[in-house]
Amino acid sequence: MDLQTLSNLFASTINPDPNVRKAGELQIRKVGNEEGMITALLQIIASDSVDLATRQACSVWLKNRVFSLYSVDTTSNRRPDQGTIANSDRESLRTHILSLLANSPSRSITLQVASTVKSIVAYDFPERWPAYIQEVKGMLTSSNIRDVHAGCVAVLEGVRAFRFRPRNTVIPQIIAEVFPILVNIATQMLQTPPSSATEIPTMLHLILKTYKTSIVVDLSVHQQSEASLVPWGKLFFAVVNLQIPAEAVPGDEEDREGSEWWRAKKWAYGTLGRLFHKFGNPSQLPSAMQEQYGAFAQHFVTSFAPEILRTYLNQVQLFVSNQAWLSKKCQYQIFQFFTECIKPKSTWVLLKPSIETLVSSFVFPQLSFNDTKTALWEGDPVDYVRIAVDEYENFATPVSAATTFLFSLASNRTKTSFMPILGFINTVLRSNSAAPQRFGALNMTAALSPWMMRHPDVKGNMEAFVLQFVTPEFNSSEPYLRAIACEVVGTVTKAGMIWSSEENLNANFRAIAKALDDPELPVRVNAALAITELVLAHESVRVAVGPQVGKVIQDLLKLSDETDLDILNRSMEIMVDAFQTELLPVASQLTSRLCESYLRLAKEAIAQEETDGQNIDLDSITDVDDEKTFTAMGVAKTISTIISSIENSPEILAQVQEVVIPMILFTLENKLLDLFDNMYELVDSLTFKLRSIAPNMWPIFEQTYKLFKSDAVDFLDEMLPSLDNFVSYGSEYIKTQPDYKRMLVDIYTTSITSGQLGENDRVNGSKLAESILLNLRGSVDDSLQIFISTALDQLDKSQTSSLRLANLEVLINTVLYNPSAALHLMEGSGKGRVFFDRWFAAINGDDLLPRVHDKKLSILALCSLLELPPTVVPQSLQGGWPGIVGGILTIFKELPKAIAARKALEDSLQEDSDDDELIEEKILNLNEDEEDVWDEDSAYLEVLANEGARLREKQDKAADGEYDSDSEDEDIEEELGYISALDTVEPYGAFKQALTTFQAHNGPSYQAATTALTVEQQALLMEVMRTAELNSTMAA
Repeated sequence: MDLQTLSNLFASTINPDPNVRKAGELQIRKVGNEEGMITALLQIIASDSVDLATRQACSVWLKNRVFSLYSVDTTSNRRPDQGTIANSDRESLRTHILSLLANSPSRSITLQVASTVKSIVAYDFPERWPAYIQEVKGMLTSSNIRDVHAGCVAVLEGVRAFRFRPRNTVIPQIIAEVFPILVNIATQMLQTPPSSATEIPTMLHLILKTYKTSIVVDLSVHQQSEASLVPWGKLFFAVVNLQIPAEAVPGDEEDREGSEWWRAKKWAYGTLGRLFHKFGNPSQLPSAMQEQYGAFAQHFVTSFAPEILRTYLNQVQLFVSNQAWLSKKCQYQIFQFFTECIKPKSTWVLLKPSIETLVSSFVFPQLSFNDTKTALWEGDPVDYVRIAVDEYENFATPVSAATTFLFSLASNRTKTSFMPILGFINTVLRSNSAAPQRFGALNMTAALSPWMMRHPDVKGNMEAFVLQFVTPEFNSSEPYLRAIACEVVGTVTKAGMIWSSEENLNANFRAIAKALDDPELPVRVNAALAITELVLAHESVRVAVGPQVGKVIQDLLKLSDETDLDILNRSMEIMVDAFQTELLPVASQLTSRLCESYLRLAKEAIAQEETDGQNIDLDSITDVDDEKTFTAMGVAKTISTIISSIENSPEILAQVQEVVIPMILFTLENKLLDLFDNMYELVDSLTFKLRSIAPNMWPIFEQTYKLFKSDAVDFLDEMLPSLDNFVSYGSEYIKTQPDYKRMLVDIYTTSITSGQLGENDRVNGSKLAESILLNLRGSVDDSLQIFISTALDQLDKSQTSSLRLANLEVLINTVLYNPSAALHLMEGSGKGRVFFDRWFAAINGDDLLPRVHDKKLSILALCSLLELPPTVVPQSLQGGWPGIVGGILTIFKELPKAIAARKALEDSLQEDSDDDELIEEKILNLNEDEEDVWDEDSAYLEVLANEGARLREKQDKAADGEYDSDSEDEDIEEELGYISALDTVEPYGAFKQALTTFQAHNGPSYQAATTALTVEQQALLMEVMRTAELNSTMAA
């Protein structure tokens, strides 16, 4: 295809006529795999004679094509339907992509070409593109500013391509060869006074971003050296201290935040923080990193950290005195660094003298009701609530960082800083400050209330504090004070505050209940959250809410629909759980409302995904707005809570099921994979609690099979409980449906043979096979050969003990299903003896049949063999038949221990579930606090670092061809949630009956079996017979 025709074809994809667009896209799909296609596109993108929109369309297609297919080998390692990129096109890309980057006509095309560079470097450097670094160095040393800019972009993309690969050699090579050039370029650019021109700050931003990206995982040896650390350190300090004149940046604060100069400053602040947090803080450096970074950390904390701290304190002083401006991102980074300085002794002694000033002049304004909060409250109250209430929405702002700074002071330097902070709060509230400042003091109280309620000198005074400073604000004319009053009462209640009188409690409860009808949305949301805590903590409040719980639930539903706040779902769950009896009559209507909310959220999530999918930025894929999906998950959890609360009312539960089924089907049919876990939890819960499969539930079974065979093959873990319930409680219907039986067997064989699935999926598939064989007895005879051949083929392939046992038990189940047919099919395969050897090795081994179910299954399957007429036993196996009795007795010997262990585990889990209800307690450090602090966060980072080191060591061994066969083998524990058709079978009686049959039908073998028993086995045999008699008597 010639360039003009190809250019016209891509132009058609942006035509306003949808039919023209669709035709163009279909034609591109047809010719996309042709050799020379990419080479032609490179020419079109570079051509000034083609309009910009068409070149943009070509660049987007090129980026997506290279991202999807560049790593796919042209000869192997690909699906038959998968396209490829020809070697000639790959050569064209390597030859022309950097010059195309330098001559890009627009920023949008530059972004697409840069992403393409990253994909190529990730696959081709260094083996197939060894000249990459030299070409980039040539661009960086060019006298052409566009070449230098393109070189900066190319270095950044090269680093991004390898940033998450631990201990790779590529990034250190790039750092050693290119970073000295970058730091010189940046340093020279700073000699030019800042202006409104964007070339210098843009390249400065790229260079600083490149450095920070290079230290995501490791700090190279070169970067730890003085030769690197000094010039880069000077650069970072120079950028932080750079005073940018007003005329060089936009006047509007929001536009200024995004300007290139302030983006460069953000990366300078962020890099200094990263160096200290990850590599330069010896007291917090995990032990697994000491050898690699210990010396650097000691040097950094001594030579650099004090200077960073002094510089940041100076910047804060300039900011709070209105002598300089700071972007929100830079404020965030400063707070982060101050927080990191609290735990190490060496930096704490430098920060300590400034704490009270920082709290009053830097922290407090962030938490007060300022102009930003006012604009948000008035312009978008829903967004105000989302930012103010939902912790996951507010994690990268100066407000959240200021709060975290307070938390760290309260936890780690309690003795020095906590009481002065509380003193400041009291001063603000007692001095009749203006409403915005009172809000700030109460906001600090809400944040610190868990620590206040733990402090021995503070917790006893909290009720008086609330009555004096909080309760009156419920009647404030300022709605934000009514909102924060609700929040404070909710937080101190959650932290365990005890009211001295019911009168005081009721006064605050009534005020919060009234706030549920407040005209301002943020007040209503905070009231809903507060009343939830009061219901949880106080029986008198629960009793008072009971008659009005319907209204409260309706309020919560309305608020949830208005805000899509996931945190309100927790309130809904608590209310449903606390008022089960009161809500029983309206459970179906409530579920219907929740399903409506869920479907709205799901449809909005689909629409958002379709919009984002049209031109998704592959590097910011994790930033896609998932709030609709998360909120939908919360709604589904609330529905699950309703189902649990009505499980003793089967008629109402059946009504709820009919309401929920369309919601589940919608999710599955639209392939909302993020919500599958929640949906299959609902299916499992409904089918298990009703112990039956409703007619309307079978389409979900059919859809599950379709999904497993297509988009959701790796969701077997989530699907298994529901599939097991379909088989267990719908067995009579499945027996009449050949297609359903075929689907079930196909799921099993696919789980075992699919290359896309791992050992855990094979274990799940084996569990499904067991359910089929146990529950469809006599109805899957024609599939017995498939089960046996599949499992026999897996005998020597399983690497984990879990799969070895699960696979063995598929074969044991075939024996229990039809012993005669199973024996002959195994014998026909030539592996009958192999199976029996493995089975008896498990029986006689050390805890190789660890669970109660494992032991019962083997006992019952062996009993079925004892009952066989001797004429149907294959000749090759007859010699071992007398050993069956001894094998059964070996299992019986261990069975009581397994039953006792299971009971102990049940009791232990019950105790753990009780403990889960306890409130997480905040830690106070009331000791002398001039030493290093090692807290839970430090310990957590230590665990993460050690686990990372372990995984890297394992990866290195695998790369060297070593394999530790025991490394992934874990003990197999009881599965308390697993219910089997064998649970109701009494094994002692079954053995007694089988032994009687064995004696009657096969006398010689019976005689051989019993005379071969040891004295201990004979005594055990008598004990088993007595237990069988006792169980029989008790059952009668």
